[in-house]
Amino acid sequence: MVPTIKTPGVYIQEANAFPNSVVPVATAVPAFIGYTPKAEYEGKSYYNKPVKITSFADFQTFFMLEDSALPTEPTKQYHPQYYLIEQETKPNAGDYMIIAGKYYSLLPDPATIYYFYNSVRLFYQNGGADAYIVAVGSYGNASDTALKTPGEQIVNPNIKLSDLTQGLALLKKEQEPTMYICPEATLLSESDNATLMQTMLRQAKEMQTAICILDIIGGDDPDPVLYTQDIERFRKNTGTEGLKYGASYYPFIGTNVIQSSEIDFTNLFGGDVTKLAPLINSPSEPNESAEKILQLITSPPSKPLTNNQLQNALVTASTTYSQIMKHVLARANVLPACGAMAGIYTANDNNRGVWHAPANTGIASATHLPIRLSDSQQADLNVDAVSGKSINAIRFFSGKGILVWGARTLDGNSQDWRYIPVRRTITFLAQSIKLAVRAYVFEPNNATTWGAIKSMISNFLTSIWQQGGLQGTNPDDAFQVGIGLGSTMTANDLANDELRVEVSVAITRPAEFIVITFTQKQAGSA
Repeated sequence: MVPTIKTPGVYIQEANAFPNSVVPVATAVPAFIGYTPKAEYEGKSYYNKPVKITSFADFQTFFMLEDSALPTEPTKQYHPQYYLIEQETKPNAGDYMIIAGKYYSLLPDPATIYYFYNSVRLFYQNGGADAYIVAVGSYGNASDTALKTPGEQIVNPNIKLSDLTQGLALLKKEQEPTMYICPEATLLSESDNATLMQTMLRQAKEMQTAICILDIIGGDDPDPVLYTQDIERFRKNTGTEGLKYGASYYPFIGTNVIQSSEIDFTNLFGGDVTKLAPLINSPSEPNESAEKILQLITSPPSKPLTNNQLQNALVTASTTYSQIMKHVLARANVLPACGAMAGIYTANDNNRGVWHAPANTGIASATHLPIRLSDSQQADLNVDAVSGKSINAIRFFSGKGILVWGARTLDGNSQDWRYIPVRRTITFLAQSIKLAVRAYVFEPNNATTWGAIKSMISNFLTSIWQQGGLQGTNPDDAFQVGIGLGSTMTANDLANDELRVEVSVAITRPAEFIVITFTQKQAGSA
């Protein structure tokens, strides 16, 4: 408006050179929900408070224990316990060893198994950036007993469904997270795991801002034949709501996230080395060097050696002990895929765009898989005729290593929402446009406002098309924006103060099946 001029002089009138624009929202901001070594900063507790972090250093500040005063005694952020239990015959499941001609199963104390801390480490090793941490509790007490049966599901009694659902509900007040991740969900009982997954999917459907990355019970140690029963139970337990907002990956991943320096004799038998002694210094195979080191542990001198020194001495003195620790380290390093996938989503979005499938890519720190799936086995995961729920495979390929080999949501029967990049791109576009249009709330519902909104959205979608996020040889093929009386609104809408915008977009879809046709051609005569 031209100001009312009453006094002689020189006046400056500023005009906006640029109209309002759509600012793209972040597409890869996972929210991790679970148990941490601590949740405290500057004397204030951060349990059950969503905390945004931008690096692993931030995570260390809020959620990791302080370093030990002794540089040779690094503080253990995670302290799982394992037991070697003698078996009468060769175990049919689980990890085992042969010691002095006898079979021993390596079984954990379920109350000491947690995945959160190492999943966050895996997230950052795979390209993670901004994230929300919802710490719902600290580690509970050990049960001092091993898992009863080799191959049995690990259920940690310290992990509570109520804790995780409460932490999940806190995210209803946060608009920024685009992924919901509960690394310890598979450590719940099957029924509690089902309740949690369905609650996550319902909340994602309600919020329309996030996708749930789910893991499958049994993916840590699959039976080579009966693993399909785990898949069937998972498909049943995810329910029917919000499937287009969920994605699952199978199996777990063997990693090298936990280093050998983080595992020692205190991770065996609850730290009771008297139970370790018969295995590395047996009457049939005596080992005097190992015996002396064990005595230094049970009856330390006035100037005791550090645990690190004792550990190195035991590894050197006993080949059997060295093999035991290799098995323990390998077992502790088997982690659910959700943390790695969150990092891969982030790296994919930052380097290529949310419309690219987060697949056909390697996984940093992955060393092996609990099961190597074949093409035919993946076929049953990819498409299920009964439930329609797709599961993405993580596979090993000779010469290429371990790759993410799938990009489908749980809604595998949907032509619209079967692909992860389609679901996430639509969420990205919708949220970006929604936030931008808020600037026009309370503006006149007239042609001037309609034109400004249409121009703003069209400019934004044109930029996405230019980056390859939309299909079409030109912008008119890629999208349409409708707004105005007689187009998207009626006189009744105007009377009710409603402004309606319709946006249609042609999303790029993955080339999931590439078919090459070969025909024989007769050689032509010269």
